[in-house]
Amino acid sequence: MIELHYLHGKPTSKADLRTHNSDFQVQEILPFAPTGEGEHHLLHIRKEGLNTNDVATLLSGFAHVHPKEVTYAGQKDKNAITEQWFGVRIPGKETPDWASLNSEQLTVLSSSRHSKKLRIGALAGNRFSLTLRNVTKMNEVIERLELIKQTGVPNYFGEQRFGHDGKNLVFGRQMLTGRKVKDRKKRSIYLSAVRSYLFNISVSARLAEHGLNKLDGDCVMLAGTKSYFTAEQWDDATIKRLDEKDIQLSAPLWGRGAALSQADAAEFEAKALAEFESDRDGLEHAGLIQERRTLLSEPQHLSYEQEGDDTLLIKFALPAGCYATSVLRELFDYEDVKEREFRERQQARQASAES
Repeated sequence: MIELHYLHGKPTSKADLRTHNSDFQVQEILPFAPTGEGEHHLLHIRKEGLNTNDVATLLSGFAHVHPKEVTYAGQKDKNAITEQWFGVRIPGKETPDWASLNSEQLTVLSSSRHSKKLRIGALAGNRFSLTLRNVTKMNEVIERLELIKQTGVPNYFGEQRFGHDGKNLVFGRQMLTGRKVKDRKKRSIYLSAVRSYLFNISVSARLAEHGLNKLDGDCVMLAGTKSYFTAEQWDDATIKRLDEKDIQLSAPLWGRGAALSQADAAEFEAKALAEFESDRDGLEHAGLIQERRTLLSEPQHLSYEQEGDDTLLIKFALPAGCYATSVLRELFDYEDVKEREFRERQQARQASAES
């Protein structure tokens, strides 16, 4: 994995992330309210020390339904406190006693029937409350927070998308060059890893060479939507819309079809991804189509509070699909304590196996 470009320069402040699970808190934001009737049960669950699949498996067994009848809108970390929505399809009128699932690791905050299946990506966004400890150069961090309020951060896919040591990307490339993967969920994860990597490369190259400057032929996205159009030339009206954040610059999510950008922008994107021909061809043959994703992510309702000399509490919201770690990397050269502990356990097991 290469080091991606920093919009505000590489930070020199150090910090520890996820010293405790409670240091990383996430709340999903649904774009709709449960209808109150139907064969789908929407469960709002707070969990700690469990990943999304752990909870899905628990719900499947408790409700006596096939695992495919349990759905969720997004994956959430194990080493965190997260509030997440799950859907369980139970035909008929039976309503399980969901509250009996409550434990030290899981609390059912609410349950309601709903008329439609909860699908992946059916989120407006996520709210984050993050505590960073052992922070150095606090003044530098606060200056960067104010910059981020104004301009946002690169909308990189976070390291979670690529798995430990980038294994999802490795497996994805192997799959695109002939390795058979029967599991549809794994196929999707591996394809997303390759596509996300190319997006990150494109964004990093664009910011390194052009910063936030506009290019003729830019494909711009309407704020808050997936709609887009091509700015063949930047006239006063289009520039005004960009300044007012009604539209946003974008970068390619690779797939079949002609590039959605044109002219200078298309030429630059082709150059940025020229050495990744095998990845591009593989994604096209897998059936993905050309799409776009915004160049920048802009945290909403960003606030912060210093606690003592070296602890900082940061709160913000992000649209669905955007990563909190992409905000943090612009602020700190941080260490994920839970990730370090995971690697230490791996090394200890390996050393034990070899002895």
